[in-house]
Amino acid sequence: MSANFGSAAADLEYVSQIGIVHNPPGNPIIDVRLVDSGSHRDKRISSMSLESSSCMHVPGRESGAEAGGEKQDVVSWSDIIGVIGRELFIDCLVRLSRWDYGSIASLNHDFNSVVRNGDIYRQRRKNGVAEHWVYFSCSIMEWHAYDPYRGRWIQVPNMPPLERFLVSHKDSLAVGTELLVFGTEKIVLRYNILTNSWMYPEDGMNTPRCLFGSTSVGEKAYVAGGTDFSGRILSSTEMYDSETHTWRTLPSINRARKLCSGAFMDGKFYVIGGVANNSQLLTCGEEYDLNRQSWRVIDSMSEGLNINGNGAPPLIAVVNNELYAADYRENGLKRYDKLNNEWTSLGNLPAHRPSMNGWGIGFQSCGDRLIFIGGQRTSVGSMVELFSWIPDEQPPVWNLVATRPARHFVYNCAVMGC
Repeated sequence: MSANFGSAAADLEYVSQIGIVHNPPGNPIIDVRLVDSGSHRDKRISSMSLESSSCMHVPGRESGAEAGGEKQDVVSWSDIIGVIGRELFIDCLVRLSRWDYGSIASLNHDFNSVVRNGDIYRQRRKNGVAEHWVYFSCSIMEWHAYDPYRGRWIQVPNMPPLERFLVSHKDSLAVGTELLVFGTEKIVLRYNILTNSWMYPEDGMNTPRCLFGSTSVGEKAYVAGGTDFSGRILSSTEMYDSETHTWRTLPSINRARKLCSGAFMDGKFYVIGGVANNSQLLTCGEEYDLNRQSWRVIDSMSEGLNINGNGAPPLIAVVNNELYAADYRENGLKRYDKLNNEWTSLGNLPAHRPSMNGWGIGFQSCGDRLIFIGGQRTSVGSMVELFSWIPDEQPPVWNLVATRPARHFVYNCAVMGC
């Protein structure tokens, strides 16, 4: 389900309207209205009985002014969860944009608790509601985020200074409400949108790795292959649960590989391309069936993507269960034909952006659209540019949706949908 969010005021109006319907058995129906006296500090919720002209006394409510000849009670923000119930309150907040949750959390302690414990995002996943924000890094320790729904940039705190992180290759992965950035050995930095902060947890992958293939769906993430920090190419696979912060080992892929890419399509985890132990470029892919817990090799799956052993892993993304690839050597966009196991050309990528064999650009799915991120040097300095296209039956027409002054080289890119 695509997200459809109105203004915070409109959604608060919905909160008050839905309070009319949801009412405990045996209690008078209550009309809950928002009363604004000019500041957040002075806002109150007025409640008026619809079943009688006399006001129902509710402990903790303040006596308020009369409206329409009927007396009203006034309920403070701190009481609203108790009035309509925690479950309904969360259902109401699900309708708001995640952009608004920080403001809501700042209203009082109870609101902060509801927003920060993650229940809203769990309910959003249950309801099939998600907003996809783009996270990317153009410098060693800095990240930026962009909300394409509202066209806004989001401030992301700088990563904490870790010496071993400064000199390592860093893979990134967004899962649930977290952004994971992997460094040397078992170092994994975890940025959580619930707390708007970075953490350095002790629990990393069971088999630390880099240059691996990865993907995520909901609160689960999957990683496969890569290389350990002695240079050994791996076939091991793991699953990360962002709710429990635990890693679980899965069956190994059939061919050990590094510099591979991962995708989730049709309910399965795919690993595509990569380099084997003998420096052989692999064109086969592998498909992991989550139900059967087994891998199947797909021969020649990455043929036609013009990938070489010195280049970046395949730049792939899935929209509506269709797999797309950015062919950086031909500056073309391709789509995977599942039936015939081949790639078909759709058209061009945005006008050529500087890269080093595919390193330095980002290509991701973002809800129902594809996102391409690249840098550009201009007369006034370096810029990073975000383009998007919603796949249809026509050749791609890329729209420039955002620009930002930054280094033109994109080190990492991930999309968080929650």
